[in-house]
Amino acid sequence: MDVICIGEMLIDFTPGKEENSYVRNPGGAPANVAIGIKRNGLDVGFLGKLGNDDFGVFLKNILSENKVKILCPELTNEAVTTMAFVTLYKDGERSFTFVRKPGADILLTKEDIKERDIDNCRLCHAGSVSLSQSPSREAVFYGMELAHLKEKLVSFDINYRNMIWSEEDCKKEVDKVLPFVDFLKISEEELYFVGGEEHIVETMEKFHISLIIETLGSKGAKYFFRGKNNIIEGKKVRPIDATGAGDAFWGGFLSKLLLNGVNKVEDLTENIVIKSIEYGNTAGAICVQKMGGIPALPYREEIEKEI
Repeated sequence: MDVICIGEMLIDFTPGKEENSYVRNPGGAPANVAIGIKRNGLDVGFLGKLGNDDFGVFLKNILSENKVKILCPELTNEAVTTMAFVTLYKDGERSFTFVRKPGADILLTKEDIKERDIDNCRLCHAGSVSLSQSPSREAVFYGMELAHLKEKLVSFDINYRNMIWSEEDCKKEVDKVLPFVDFLKISEEELYFVGGEEHIVETMEKFHISLIIETLGSKGAKYFFRGKNNIIEGKKVRPIDATGAGDAFWGGFLSKLLLNGVNKVEDLTENIVIKSIEYGNTAGAICVQKMGGIPALPYREEIEKEI
């Protein structure tokens, strides 16, 4: 496998065309990234827990239809599949209300993570939502640490959700995994987790992070790499739904890195970083012009056509 994505897959209920109605869509940041990378022609496995219910079966089928390897195939009876209700605003931005008390995603355990899977991948990706509760917190920590020890590339998305936990609690757990991270994705709104933009370089040095990408929404993304930083402007489009846009960007970005032959941090160059951000920006721009998370994720052919 090229990539393993660890964490949550859930049901996004997005507003329907009729007033006060919702439409079921597959979602969850690590699952979005997994499918986004697969649609770029790479070999991907997803490692996360789903409930033994209609939604869990639906999501498992989505992974199968997208040819993503299901690394934790057994559906759990201990909790229902996690759900998130999405509120959309006029500018295309959104907020989430989670049904997760508990949800199946938090039941991922260390035992679900197989060393042979980590051995066989090039890059391991995860996000902060799975760090919010045990046992998924310990499972994600174990997976990232194992990938780091085996000298695999490790990617992490801050992806803070205030409906799940406080910034202080999230930062405490994020700080524990940052020593394993090579590529960190952070949004403008999440700069608290690195002490503000002025402390990004300090954070990189402290945790030995090779590359930090700050996403700027429609304005594009800013990279911090080997003492340099610059903004790569995004494409101007009319957004319909921003759900999954950051995941489309990150899936595109990571795909382009791997397609350019990056297998270790020493393979990175500033030009590869820039080209990968341009590719990710295009993926995100395509995504926001469609409704839903996973259904809106673009294929490699779409991205290359736009570029």
